[in-house]
Amino acid sequence: MDMNNLTERQKTLLLLIIRDYIDSAQPIGSKRLVERFHLDLSPATVRNEMSALTEMGYLRQPHTSAGRVPAEEGYRVFVEQMVQQAELPTAVQHTISHQFFQARPDVEQWMTLAASVLAHQSQGVSLVTAPHAETIRFKHIELISTQGRQVLMVMVMEGGEVNQQVLTLAEPVQQERLSQAAARLNALLAGLSVDSISAISSRVDALEQDIITLLVQDMKRNSESNSGEIYTDGLTNVLSEPEFAESDEARWAMRLFEERSTLQDLIARASMNSSVGGLQVLIGGAGGWEELRQCSMVIARYGAPGQATGTLGVLGPMRMSYARTIPTVRYVAGVLSNLVNDSIANE
Repeated sequence: MDMNNLTERQKTLLLLIIRDYIDSAQPIGSKRLVERFHLDLSPATVRNEMSALTEMGYLRQPHTSAGRVPAEEGYRVFVEQMVQQAELPTAVQHTISHQFFQARPDVEQWMTLAASVLAHQSQGVSLVTAPHAETIRFKHIELISTQGRQVLMVMVMEGGEVNQQVLTLAEPVQQERLSQAAARLNALLAGLSVDSISAISSRVDALEQDIITLLVQDMKRNSESNSGEIYTDGLTNVLSEPEFAESDEARWAMRLFEERSTLQDLIARASMNSSVGGLQVLIGGAGGWEELRQCSMVIARYGAPGQATGTLGVLGPMRMSYARTIPTVRYVAGVLSNLVNDSIANE
């Protein structure tokens, strides 16, 4: 929807209604708006403008009330303004950077602190994933015969990540032959990404081809779920909001936070199109997540592009305080990017 179809007065009223609703969680009437913001307009004029904004889809009228509440489109207009304008007060920036300065140089401590700061500042639920290598690269493989046709494959990636799984081969293979295959693959594949490894499989024998196929599958799976542990905080903030206190909407939150795979999928899909330093706001689940239709999510990527990145964000009711949440997410992403870049430089 094009925001340019609004007059300046309609735009101003829309932003005031959303500000008031974010604070009060109550439908807003024209009289209240005039009184609260000392508008130089009559309640009748404001009422007409609110009707027009409702027809255009920026506001909606709950069945039981004469007042209006923002619709998704209204929030989008509000968020566009906030993304450009919202700044975190300098005192808050200093407090946050001081907390990180005092923390140990330890990724787990950074993640826990980031989740805590985001939840506290935004009064939403925070989500933070640890930084991980953007491109997983192969370092080393071991093949150990266990019994019959079963072989234990131990893979080590650059950066030290170790994965192991039991393979079932088409026929039993002696340990000596497995060790030869592992040595050949280690020489051939060291330092390669999953795409480069896929391209090599035609240059090896049948056993090594089988191993490469399984290796590629495993690397791809790890790359997709490589957000690893998700650090969260502040769930009680959201559950105490009026929208969630007495409704089924609280269940999405509990379910989402119990099912880590759903949460990982949500974070992976939400951050897929964003680059480090970029920020996205998904309103009403952005049409993709039914469970989140009453919610908004502010999400950002942080880290060292091309080397190690992670994702952080805040999830809350659609009437979350965007003016506070957007600059907080942006600022904490910047702090974590600096920490990741410094730790890479010092390795």
